[in-house]
Amino acid sequence: MNSESLQLPLHALPPAEWTPALQEWEQQMKSAPYRSYLYSYPHKTAYRELDPPYDLQSLWEQEQLESYFLYMHIPFCGARCGFCNLFTLPDKRVDVHEQYVDALERQAKQWAPLVARRPFSRFAIGGGTPTLLQPDQLNRLFDIAENIMGLDPRHASISVETSPDTVTPERLEILKRRGTDRVSMGIQSFVESESKAIYRPQKPELVREALRMLVDYDFPLLNVDLIYGLPEQTIETWLYSVEQALSYDPGEIFIYPLYIRENTILKPGHTGLEKDIRLELYHAARTRLEAAGYTQYSMRRFAKPLSSSKSLLPYSCQEEGMAGLGCGARSYTQNVHYASHYGVSAATTRSIIEDYVTADRHDQANYGFVLNLEERQRRFILKAILHREGLTIADYVARFGASPLEHFPELQNLIWTGMAELIDNEDQPQVLQLTTEGLAYSDGIGDWFISEDVYALMEGYVGS
Repeated sequence: MNSESLQLPLHALPPAEWTPALQEWEQQMKSAPYRSYLYSYPHKTAYRELDPPYDLQSLWEQEQLESYFLYMHIPFCGARCGFCNLFTLPDKRVDVHEQYVDALERQAKQWAPLVARRPFSRFAIGGGTPTLLQPDQLNRLFDIAENIMGLDPRHASISVETSPDTVTPERLEILKRRGTDRVSMGIQSFVESESKAIYRPQKPELVREALRMLVDYDFPLLNVDLIYGLPEQTIETWLYSVEQALSYDPGEIFIYPLYIRENTILKPGHTGLEKDIRLELYHAARTRLEAAGYTQYSMRRFAKPLSSSKSLLPYSCQEEGMAGLGCGARSYTQNVHYASHYGVSAATTRSIIEDYVTADRHDQANYGFVLNLEERQRRFILKAILHREGLTIADYVARFGASPLEHFPELQNLIWTGMAELIDNEDQPQVLQLTTEGLAYSDGIGDWFISEDVYALMEGYVGS
């Protein structure tokens, strides 16, 4: 396909007969901006039993990427937040943590030969709260990554999640010594009553002490997470939390809208707010963060320029080639996404962890989702357009043989309503990119673009 055929009309108008339907579509999008947080596609609630299971060696032999992403999941936390539907269990018992790390090491030894063909360009430890582990156990995770999985910390970005109550000099010394580039701390709110309302027992002074310590250790990137739409939160209290976060000059701030789902402690309708003001809170924070010198990279992520002293290996934003170690971690190959079973309630999560800890073999994918061509196309588009960089048309064509607007004409709705635009700069590839308005509606756009088949699976998911 020649380059001229890649150029799409920049100012095409919808046919007149489409206008009523387009107006209805725009009204529906703007009336429900917070439908679901699509942090991956397909969502894990679309996963089902794989019958027959897939042999992992055969799956990974087909991957042709230059590098992979290594992820370790630690499913333990000190307390469960009221909004949390992640795979976590409030459990501080050291012996339980030790048994889990033993199981993770056994899994790593079985997986290492499968992914040895490519180096790792990224390594992340998430959860839960990885720094809830004792220092020797935390250090052991890095040993597993380097000595068993073959991670070279000189050429991989390393990210670790933490919490205010687990930030200690001994743990931070380990993170620093092992080459951690990014430390992320979920604070959610600096207002004690708001934290209490979401069952997050933390004192503001504990948060501030943890932040001061993180700043003193001078990690290349400090990330702070905040949540808007909390019970009884106002624009004034929300901006107070934003200002408090800014006072520590983090390189990155994530702002998340509050979602309340089934099987969480907080229940729908119990926010204490007379009306949904999340969009108003979002715009207030976006304005303040941009004024403070942060660039918006997605609906959630705001960051300052970052330079790395490492010589990092390349990695695709589409996040294929992710090897997830640990119970609850997802793994992505081009055609198959797989994981352990999914649960939210404490009883279900505990049962899944117990099965993982006692398992002898981890050489098959028996729970996941097989992506057909359309689902791979949708994933590629979503992983690109929900970020500031947008979808490079030529990249899509190179992989799938035609323009994304040919495969999915409905994407023109985004252009016609001003939520996206085709950027066509001279000597630059053409890009489909969300506008500032479109970024604000990212969660609605992501939900809208889910395929009917995936949506049916998500709606039909029965879990606890």
